[in-house]
Amino acid sequence: MDWQRSLRSRLAARCGPKKSEQELKDEEMELFTKYYMEWKGERRSGNASYVNIPRFYYRLPAEDEILLQKLREESRAVFLQRKSRELLDNEELQNLWFLLDKHQTSPMIGEEAMINYENFLKVGEKAGPKCKQFFTAKVFAKLLHNDPYGRISIMQFFNYVMRKVWLHQTRIGLSLYDVAGQGYLRESDLENYILELIPTLPQLDGLEKSFYSFYVCTAVRKFFFFLDPLRTGKIKIQDILACSFLDDLLELRDEELSKESQETNWFSAPSALRVYGQYLNLDKDHNGMLSKEELSRYGTGTLTNIFLDRVFQECLTYDGEMDYKTYLDFVLALENRKEPAALQYIFKLLDIENKGYLNVFSLNYFFRAIQEQMKIHGQEPVSFQDVKDEIFDMVKPKDPYKISLQDLINSSQGDTVTSILIDLNGFWTYENREVLVASDNDNTADVDDT
Repeated sequence: MDWQRSLRSRLAARCGPKKSEQELKDEEMELFTKYYMEWKGERRSGNASYVNIPRFYYRLPAEDEILLQKLREESRAVFLQRKSRELLDNEELQNLWFLLDKHQTSPMIGEEAMINYENFLKVGEKAGPKCKQFFTAKVFAKLLHNDPYGRISIMQFFNYVMRKVWLHQTRIGLSLYDVAGQGYLRESDLENYILELIPTLPQLDGLEKSFYSFYVCTAVRKFFFFLDPLRTGKIKIQDILACSFLDDLLELRDEELSKESQETNWFSAPSALRVYGQYLNLDKDHNGMLSKEELSRYGTGTLTNIFLDRVFQECLTYDGEMDYKTYLDFVLALENRKEPAALQYIFKLLDIENKGYLNVFSLNYFFRAIQEQMKIHGQEPVSFQDVKDEIFDMVKPKDPYKISLQDLINSSQGDTVTSILIDLNGFWTYENREVLVASDNDNTADVDDT
C-alpha cells in the first residue's frame, strides 16, 4: 500500500500546513468581501437606474447629537413653512369665490348657484396654480348629485375647498408640535398645542389662568382616551384630523355659540368646569385625590361596591387613591357607554378572570351586588336567571355561553348591558323602561294639548 502513503504525502505537501479555524474564517471573509464588491460594482455599472435612486432612509439623530437634532428641527420647520405657503390665503379664497360666482350656470335651483363642467374648467384655468388640485374631474364627480343639467353646487364646491385648506392648515399646525417628526403627538405635545390654542378661542376668555392646566388636562384626556386604546402614549396626527374632536374644540372660536352647544361640548368652559367641580365635590378630605368611598358618590351614587373595587384594582392609583387624570378616564367611559373605547374600558373591569369574555359566572358576580342594593332599598330582588337570559338575548353572542367585547359592540346594546351590571339606577331604568316611555308619551300629550 505504498501508493496510498505516497498520495497522502503529496496532498499534504500541496495543502501546506493546517490552518486554524480563525484563519479559515478570515480567509472566507476576505474572499466574500472581494467577490461582493466586484459584484456590486458590476451591478451599479450595468444598471443606470442605480445612479438616479435617491436615498430614502435617514437615521434619527441620537439624544446626544444636538447639532443633528437642531438641523432636523430647522429643516422640518422650513418644509412646513413651504407647505403653508402653498395653501390658499384669504385673498385667494375670495378671488376664487368671485370667479365661481361670475361663471355660474343657469338656471338656478331656488337660491343655490350652480356651475357646469365646462365653466368649472374655465374657473380652474383662471384661479391660479394653487387651485389646480381642486379642479379635477374626480372632484366634480364627487359633488355631482342628480342635477338634470349635470352641474354642481358652487357653495358645496367652495365649502369642499375651504375644508381641504383647513385640514392642511391644521395638519401643518399640529406637525409643528411633533417633536419626534414621526407623524404622531405625545401627551406633552398635544398639551402644548392646546395651551397655545386657548387665547385664540373666544369661548374660553372667561377661564382664569390658574385653571389652564386643569382645562388642558381635561381636553387632552378625551383625545387619548378614544384615539389611543392601546395606551401607547401617542396619537397619529392623521387620527386627530379624522375624528370630530378637533372640530368640537375649534367650534369654541364662535363667539355666538349657543348655551346648549356649550353644554354638550366636552371642550367648552362650562363642561370643563362641571367635570372639575364634580371632582372637587367628591374630594371630601381635600387631598387632591379620590378614595373608593369618595368615588362611590359619583353621579346618582348607585354604582355597586364590587364594580368600584374593580376600578381601583385595574386603574392607575396612588396609595389606593385616584388622581384627576384617572378620574377623567372613568368619567369619559361612563358618560359615553355606547362608544367602543368606553365599552372596552368597562369590559376590562367586568372580565374578572381576564379571559377575554364574560360568562355566566362573571354576570352573576356583578349582578349579585345589584340584588344586595335592591334589598337595602326595600325592593324585591330580581332573579338572576331572568336577567342573564335577557342579557344573552340582547347581545346574541357568537358563542351562546360567552360574551366577547366585539359581541357587545356589535349588538349596540353594550350601554344597556353594562348599566344593568354596575349601576342600580341603570338597572332600575331598564326594568321600568315601559313605564318611563308611557310617562314620557303622556307628558308629550299634555304639552300638545296646552
